[in-house]
Amino acid sequence: MCGITGIFSNKTISNLEKRIITMNSSIIHRGPDAGDFFIDNNLAIGHRRLSIIDTSDSANQPMHSKSNTWHLVFNGEIYNFKEIKEELSYIFSTSSDSEVIIAAVEEKGFDWFINKANGMFAIALYNSLSKKLYLVRDRLGIKPLYYYRDKDKIVFSSEIKGILSSGLVCAKFNELAVDEYLGNRYVRAPYTFFENIYQLEAGTYLKIDYSLDLIQQKYWDIPKNFNTDQSFNEEELKQKFEKELIKSIKYRLISDVPLGTYLSGGVDSSLITAITAKSKKEAINTYTIGFPELNEFEYSKIIAEQYDTIHHEIMMTKDDYVDNWERLIGFKDGPLGVPNEIPLAVMSKKLKEKITVVLSGEGADELMGGYGRIFRSPFDYKNEDTNLTFYEYLINDYEYVSREMRDNFLTTSKEYRKEFDNKIIKDFSNKSNEENVFRFFHKFHVKGLLQRVDMTTMQTSVEARVPFLDHKLIEFVYSKIPYNLKLKWKSKEYKTRAMKMKSSEYSETLDTPKHLLREVAYNHIPKSIVDRKKVGFPVPLTKWFNNLEEMAKELLTNVFWLKEGTLDNLLEKSKKESRAGQVLWMFINIEIFRKQYFTKEWEW
Repeated sequence: MCGITGIFSNKTISNLEKRIITMNSSIIHRGPDAGDFFIDNNLAIGHRRLSIIDTSDSANQPMHSKSNTWHLVFNGEIYNFKEIKEELSYIFSTSSDSEVIIAAVEEKGFDWFINKANGMFAIALYNSLSKKLYLVRDRLGIKPLYYYRDKDKIVFSSEIKGILSSGLVCAKFNELAVDEYLGNRYVRAPYTFFENIYQLEAGTYLKIDYSLDLIQQKYWDIPKNFNTDQSFNEEELKQKFEKELIKSIKYRLISDVPLGTYLSGGVDSSLITAITAKSKKEAINTYTIGFPELNEFEYSKIIAEQYDTIHHEIMMTKDDYVDNWERLIGFKDGPLGVPNEIPLAVMSKKLKEKITVVLSGEGADELMGGYGRIFRSPFDYKNEDTNLTFYEYLINDYEYVSREMRDNFLTTSKEYRKEFDNKIIKDFSNKSNEENVFRFFHKFHVKGLLQRVDMTTMQTSVEARVPFLDHKLIEFVYSKIPYNLKLKWKSKEYKTRAMKMKSSEYSETLDTPKHLLREVAYNHIPKSIVDRKKVGFPVPLTKWFNNLEEMAKELLTNVFWLKEGTLDNLLEKSKKESRAGQVLWMFINIEIFRKQYFTKEWEW
């Protein structure tokens, strides 16, 4: 796990070496173990290394092919690098996965490698003969990659601060992102909160030649098949699913440094912990965090004791939360999206004392229908008398700050909203509503969670791995696991009763979200954990509303992106929302971020 940077221009760039060094320095937290760069005329690529596989200096980057034609900087892990290596005749100098990338590309070609690779990665590959640069992002977008492009140059980095630190790019606040963020908790690719700085989309690569002509290629997408079989052998499918899940987790245990797991006490983290503990000879470190007002320590302790883990409980206070807020915005290069980003970051600092790699449960809910209330929206829609389209119905339930509220208070454009609405409505048009919800969550929702897990871990030089987002596991589940084994009714009678109710009333009472995952979990963890209702990662923001109100009055009075004279109304409206604290917290986040990034000069 690391951080990458780069500049590629068709004109001479002054102070190129100084610029790439400064870019590297700005993301040193991503890779404190080593750093270097490579320059070829008007190209510079840089790397900061967090040593995970082959920790020797010989595996440092940038890395160069034996022919000295290909030059690589890479952030992430290729979990199947040993299998790829067996298909190559290349003479290796290291046991790293980085060298396998460059060997595969030189010997078999770029497309061969990218279709073989199973992992999480952001890669920059430069061919010094053809003068072509490839920028590649993994299939699910687990690892970040941002870029700026104009007629003279492209500047890229694992973090936006890396691009800004080049001194070649001006930071301009992207007002269009305000509405987008408040609806989704993050800005969907390819956009960011910075004008002309973009996210490379998941499962995509850019091929750039010396004239800066850019070809964008999608090499992977969410599987086309979606299983809706009504006839199946549940026990057989359970065994196959368990085998695929264990394989995915074991891949993510490949490491030359100590690793552990997050352990919240929920099904997903408990199952990962159980399988990890069974797979490792030595006791593993596990971590949970909470607040005096709200925590799940009693549940995580059950799993820790069952598997004899070295367990760490971290208690966090309101003051700890506020003290870390602004600092973490500075690592994320944007407003925080989820309130639990702050405790996750604090926990990551603690786990760095013992381990460098942590396994996390992101993606389980998206894979198996874990957000019962919203994954049942197709059923509710069918049984409700409404004039809304299904997309409108879903969005009303899904978005965090409602469209009505955003329309009432924001001065900013709704351009991104319209763009994504049109795109998603088109995608929804030829599929079932049940399938559409799963695709929506994999295509969009999970991306915000991945931004969270990357920032909270990498700011303290920790690598997070997410086994539920293995693309092979996703392909297996989409094609082989029927919808009715993801969200399963407890009986026909319960299904009939639910027709007159809302999912917020019956979910996890009359049905079982993540049914097949829970069935697998019974083989590894206690029934009391498996049968618990979903809680998420609670942060008591609503209990702290008075403190947030004071911050809002200090920060949000007369901000240009809020309609004049509406702050008092916003505060009153926020109090009435079911997520009162979180709604106000998001508005505050925007202005803390804006003041931190757009009141200073970046160009030099």
